[in-house]
Amino acid sequence: MIDERGEQHFPVWGIMRFLLSVLGFLVLSGYLAATAAAVPTGQLRPELETFIDEMVGRHGFTQAELVNILGAAKFQPGIINAISKPATSRPWHEFHPRLVNPQRVAGGVDFWTVNAATLERARVEFGIPEEIITAVIGIETNYGAQSGNHRVLDALTTLAFGYPRRAAFFRDELEQYLLLTREQGVDVLNVKGSYAGAIGIPQFMPSSYRRYAVDFDSDGKVDLAGSTADAIGSVANYLKSYGWETEQTVVIPARVNGKDYLGVLFSGNKPLYTLTEMKKLGVVPGIEISGDLPATLIELENIGGTEHWLGFNNFFVITRYNRSVNYAMSVLQLAEEIRMARNLNLR
Repeated sequence: MIDERGEQHFPVWGIMRFLLSVLGFLVLSGYLAATAAAVPTGQLRPELETFIDEMVGRHGFTQAELVNILGAAKFQPGIINAISKPATSRPWHEFHPRLVNPQRVAGGVDFWTVNAATLERARVEFGIPEEIITAVIGIETNYGAQSGNHRVLDALTTLAFGYPRRAAFFRDELEQYLLLTREQGVDVLNVKGSYAGAIGIPQFMPSSYRRYAVDFDSDGKVDLAGSTADAIGSVANYLKSYGWETEQTVVIPARVNGKDYLGVLFSGNKPLYTLTEMKKLGVVPGIEISGDLPATLIELENIGGTEHWLGFNNFFVITRYNRSVNYAMSVLQLAEEIRMARNLNLR
């Protein structure tokens, strides 16, 4: 995820609304501080008391240590703002140039050159092309340069107890984070990451860190913040685990007719309709390809109209990293630009 900052200027009525919103944030901040304070059982807010009880019962934590840890968490109003307006929600014509540009392409070529042997090994072991791994890392953290400056504990606690729309998800991630830091013997209070609690060069959420991260440099530990090799191997393992198919087409351009195609636009699900079925709904592939392949329709918002593509299984796999169509298409286009630029350099 990408942090966004901006300035706004308010008229008088806007100032009043702003002050009310600040008051709301202060109340939530006080809520977190109060619920995490070292007070006897029975005086905690029910949500936090339940969470602590579950962690004690399932994972052998003590109540005292969890009260101390969560008592050190700080509510961050900016995190609620950021996750409510993610950069991926921008229209394609605004989002895409921020990530697929000459600077990011050049950075990808350099990253590939420096890590060529590791990327090749990841391709051989997991079947993921070097340019795809490079592009994912390039978009996530600009090749490790921007991995986030929020305390992960603050981010996850803020979202778990201050963002009702996705509270269940972030409570699960907070649970996974507490387990991860205990397993790795790292200071739970000092790990930094994104505003959503993603960690390291590839920006893994704690659950993905525990499930998919690998020790690719064979130093006896998994370190996604400090080891580029571990990051490369972990991205490859993640995509392979979600079903990446080697040497398969990812996307092709398409045209649409009528309005029936709206029913097959990408909705987050695995491709279900074959190309033959999609043709009956007014979707026409831009190149010849087997009609038996299941696909999903991708729609990108440009200034002068919409752009359409057909995405296959590997497109769906990339969206397991981030559900945004804009994100997945940016990964693919950045990967292609990096591959072409590197090939030119090798001539």
